[in-house]
Amino acid sequence: MEKDVLERMTAAQRTSYEVSRRKALGMAAKMGLGGAAAAALAGRPVREALAAAGLPQKPYKITFVNHVTTNTFFTPTIYGIEDACAFLGCSYQWTGSKTSNVAEMVSAMQTAIAAKVDGIAVCLVDAEAFNKPTEDALSIGIPVIGYNADTPNARLNYVGQSLYQSGYNIAKRWLPMVKPGGKVMLSIATPGSLNLQPRLDGYIQAIKDAGDPVTYDTLQSGVDEATEESRVESYYLANKDVVGMFGTGGGDTKAIGKISQKYGLAAQGVITAGYDLEPDTLASVASGDLTFTTDQQPYLQGFIPTLQIYLYKLSGGAVAPANTDTSLAYVTKDNVQTYLAPSRFEGSTDAEPQ
Repeated sequence: MEKDVLERMTAAQRTSYEVSRRKALGMAAKMGLGGAAAAALAGRPVREALAAAGLPQKPYKITFVNHVTTNTFFTPTIYGIEDACAFLGCSYQWTGSKTSNVAEMVSAMQTAIAAKVDGIAVCLVDAEAFNKPTEDALSIGIPVIGYNADTPNARLNYVGQSLYQSGYNIAKRWLPMVKPGGKVMLSIATPGSLNLQPRLDGYIQAIKDAGDPVTYDTLQSGVDEATEESRVESYYLANKDVVGMFGTGGGDTKAIGKISQKYGLAAQGVITAGYDLEPDTLASVASGDLTFTTDQQPYLQGFIPTLQIYLYKLSGGAVAPANTDTSLAYVTKDNVQTYLAPSRFEGSTDAEPQ
């Protein structure tokens, strides 16, 4: 690798580029490149291979604005950003708020706009707060992509799970499992937040469409781990007749799994489910204490926006970012071992795949 190229890279980029033949092939697979490009990566220096593949390195600066910047759910998202940046020559900033403070997120967007970055990806967790900064960015040619949470403002596209539909579909999965006529708990960390509220709305609509076979309570679980676990436990102790407990996010789902294990709820026939692939959540699925959880592929929520901004800039806007549904995959005791294996794509290791 030539010295001038190395000097332009961040430490993370240099680490990613100092790869073996197998890792280079792995990068080609991630990009969906054909056999010729893969062969180029295998047999030539990375820089030459990229040229052969028709993908020049570009030092585009991309800002990711997040609502919970330190939440481990987004660890694979960051890895997805790092991998795409290393492959394409871009750099990124991970910023926003630790506590879903919308004002802090808007400020982070405004800072990125003032710096005239090459692209912004933002979790659109509020229906109105991001409208003006999104329009301001677009007015000076900065593409804006929504990821993980969405509101249909002027952003170019959305990359993430179809949130309302995911809640609806998940509820349709657990409704036949719960005891008819019973009561279920539906938890939400931050009511009204657009990364969670649509899921809760989907749960509730599915119950109504099924003819109200159960009644439900809504629990505001809070945003930090200790609070979520405490509130889920308090709810259960006050409602031991509950037949199901269902989270709308990673934290409350993890808490449900822990309380289920603590009180042996699976053996009592209580159905439990929710979202995301936190290590504790996967352990609860493996032990049978959580009936199932749902994968929304957070790695892709970092990799795809980075790639789309790169292509948009490279093509002068001809390759427009497209809406991308990062899927709805159920993780059960039958398939959880696939997810328990150490994986950069799930955030359980920072090691590149071999």
